[in-house]
Amino acid sequence: MRFLGIGDYCDLGALYLRLMEEGHEVKVSIGNPLARGTLAGLVEQTADWRRELDWVRAAGQDGIVLFEDVAKNRGELQRELRREGFNVIGGSAYGDRLENDRAYAQRVLGDAGLSIARTWEFAERTAALDFLAAHPGRYVLKFNGPDAGVDNYVGRLADGRDVRAILGKLTHAEALRASLVLMEYVEGVEMGVGAYFDGSKFLMPACLDWEHKRFFPGDLGELTGEMGTVVTYGRSRRFFERTLGRIEALLRDNGHCGYVNLNTIVNERGIWPLEFTCRFGYPGFAILTPLQKTPWGELLAGMIRRSMSAFETRPGFSVGIVLTTPPFPYPPAQVQRPTGLPVLFDGELTAEDRQNLHYCELALEGGELVTSGGYGWAMVATGVSDNIATAQQRANRLADRVLIPNVRYRRDIGARLTAGDYARVEQLQLLDPP
Repeated sequence: MRFLGIGDYCDLGALYLRLMEEGHEVKVSIGNPLARGTLAGLVEQTADWRRELDWVRAAGQDGIVLFEDVAKNRGELQRELRREGFNVIGGSAYGDRLENDRAYAQRVLGDAGLSIARTWEFAERTAALDFLAAHPGRYVLKFNGPDAGVDNYVGRLADGRDVRAILGKLTHAEALRASLVLMEYVEGVEMGVGAYFDGSKFLMPACLDWEHKRFFPGDLGELTGEMGTVVTYGRSRRFFERTLGRIEALLRDNGHCGYVNLNTIVNERGIWPLEFTCRFGYPGFAILTPLQKTPWGELLAGMIRRSMSAFETRPGFSVGIVLTTPPFPYPPAQVQRPTGLPVLFDGELTAEDRQNLHYCELALEGGELVTSGGYGWAMVATGVSDNIATAQQRANRLADRVLIPNVRYRRDIGARLTAGDYARVEQLQLLDPP
């Protein structure tokens, strides 16, 4: 098969490498110049993805275009390519709106019968500051759009003074231009549910995930894109049917084809949806890979042909750890960007080790593996087991064998789950019976 990847940062690098290992042809278009070193020497790059459309079309049903992100009206672009007869997996214009327009997504979820936290939408921050002054309380601050999420903030003070202070001090252009929402704070366990949607239906099973977004252990420090996640395909049907399953018809009617994830807070009062990810999530797709018995090429082909209702998975949990280098988690404009750092491994890697290392911003230079790209997402290390604690230990052991100057990662991915959060989810009867 032939796959053409389109995105700004080559976020699906590990997926492209898996497809090549399966014997498929892959070309990648990377829009952001800072990221064009990513997977250099490992995956063929193209400067103009439109010139490769004939190459994709020549493969017929075996030609697939993969879109990575929701930026720059790519949902509309995907719609156009589908109308032209191309097989496209990634998302849709509808998925873009669900992800980027948070208040709209909350209305959709409420109409679907889910409990939603009270949410207030503001076109600019002055109106939000006036609201906070008039209505003290604990809120979560979230910006709309794909570029300003780094400024999101979970309020900690009951009177909202911290949210007001942060909102009042923001000065950079992305935050000043973005519309925003204030959502009432809901206490509970944060967990997500995700599944592949083939344009007509969700493929089973769905996955459950528990993300770790803070930079430092103990959930301290900056909100990053992601520092690690615990995922499982087990016991997920009940939660899926109460959440994502309720919007299947909406996705079908609006031409979506790709992965969809819904992040939530769960507590004794119910399931409270927070936000959508209507694309392949990084590092989520990489952390799911060890649990997927169906090869990537077969799974993606099944989505295009709508020829499967389910795919094969492995039992247990996968714990994934994101290994980062500077400037992560900051934009390269703020921090000097060292690249070309050597990437070595302590001891010989077994076949199993290699299946649990998922490359992102790496490249080959002179036959040597080095860091590349612009943001410091080096790779993901995963560990798999029938219990979270053992999967965490295996992921940590593998991560410890990766030698990169100034590498940073969290060793506590999954610790809160084993300390009580997973037991609380079970007590809430949100999982299928064992």
